[in-house]
Amino acid sequence: MNKYFLIFLLSLSLAAQDGRAIVAESQKRSHADSQRYEGTLEVNDAKRKVSTKRWIYERLGSAGESKAVLRFTAPAEVKGVALLIHNHPDRASDQWMWTPAVARERRIALQDRRTRFFGTDFSFEDLEERDVDRSSYKTLGEENGAWKIEGTPKPEAKSQYTRLLIWIRKDNYVATQIECYSNDKLIRRIRYTELEKVQNIWTARNVEVHDLSRDSRTTLKLEKLQYNLSLAAESFTLQALRREQ
Repeated sequence: MNKYFLIFLLSLSLAAQDGRAIVAESQKRSHADSQRYEGTLEVNDAKRKVSTKRWIYERLGSAGESKAVLRFTAPAEVKGVALLIHNHPDRASDQWMWTPAVARERRIALQDRRTRFFGTDFSFEDLEERDVDRSSYKTLGEENGAWKIEGTPKPEAKSQYTRLLIWIRKDNYVATQIECYSNDKLIRRIRYTELEKVQNIWTARNVEVHDLSRDSRTTLKLEKLQYNLSLAAESFTLQALRREQ
């Protein structure tokens, strides 16, 4: 075999390994056993009509085995609507949505995870945790002090996206932008700004999601953010979803 071809194969292997190692280090540095914040969401639709929503987010566990509850607190028409997410390291998450108006929960089917979550530009899939082992990676280069990495979701992830482009800062391993593609079409662009060190974890306090097909944007601001606080496991169950209105 030609030695230059061997060098080419080796370089491809190292690029794939480096990409995964970078994403794994980013995940490691953001590790926390629990998280809680109050979020304000400003939604701008294609006609530039602005609406505001608020939710409380709580997560217990980390990496691909966490559980999370997201519950709207305002405005009145969405207050009490909640989403329970059970993340898994080797497959798509399980999700249930509680709607007070009908007093029951609905399991979110895999084919519905691409839909928008209650008038925001987050899809149901965007709200789940993306563990490092759910995708394969390739380093594409560097841009403006960040690694540019291509992530390809594995089949078991059941993702609506065929690939992700991820920018991770070299100085602190924080992801600052993710572009989500379906084949060659850019579906969503997610930007992470206003970086701040909270309890020794670099955190974006501002998250902007741009749905390019609708030309709408949702900006999420994280307030009263805490890591590693005491949260009861019983709060992340269907029984709690029904009870805590």
